[in-house]
Amino acid sequence: MRTILLVIVAVLLPVAAFAQQASRRDFQTPPDAGKPLPSKPAARANPCASFGPGFVRVEGTDTCVKLGGAVSVGGGYSSGR
Repeated sequence: MRTILLVIVAVLLPVAAFAQQASRRDFQTPPDAGKPLPSKPAARANPCASFGPGFVRVEGTDTCVKLGGAVSVGGGYSSGR
């Protein structure tokens, strides 16, 4: 029992030291704070809007697609009679 306790303490000490060191990091200023953001192209009208809501244009093509899906859950029980 005593060896198990010593092993647990030996494992938890480095973990606690790492957590304490991580809490001292400066998360307020990101490393790339001085870099300007890349500019986005001007917003254009959605050419796929005529197909209905949810259609988007595939980058680099004139194709419009709409993705969808569904999730269902089923269950059953048999009493064995």
